[in-house]
Amino acid sequence: MNVESLHIDSDAQFYVQHLIRKLGSEAYIGQRAILSVSERISVLAESLLFLDPFDDSFPSTHECMFKLIQLIEFLISDYLLMWLRGDGFDKMLFEEWVASILHVRKALELLESRNGLYVLYMDRVTGELAKQVGQSSSLQMLKPEILDNLFH
Repeated sequence: MNVESLHIDSDAQFYVQHLIRKLGSEAYIGQRAILSVSERISVLAESLLFLDPFDDSFPSTHECMFKLIQLIEFLISDYLLMWLRGDGFDKMLFEEWVASILHVRKALELLESRNGLYVLYMDRVTGELAKQVGQSSSLQMLKPEILDNLFH
């Protein structure tokens, strides 16, 4: 893979991320995007465990991982409180994607010996999520095991 194709892939990933971020302002779309993206990160994390760092596909997989984590961070920081104030917020779906994000965090711990940045970035995402959840009294009524895992 040459540098030019990496740049084109990076541009495409940026534009797709930006489009999903804009569409994510709708709670229905945003919450499902977070769930889907977190599931994709889990698959990528597993593939990175077995991928040779010198493989030609490693740089694009690595960059994709960061873009996906960044997308989740943007959706949470930009829209979570707005979703809570709207009518389209689905608490059961919220619990599902929070659990999925926490699963991603654990999956990325396996990669820590290869690249600790994944874990640090997901810590930042879960920290932002915990902060936003802590600010919302309506989310304090969620499943205790999800809240415990989020705040610890």
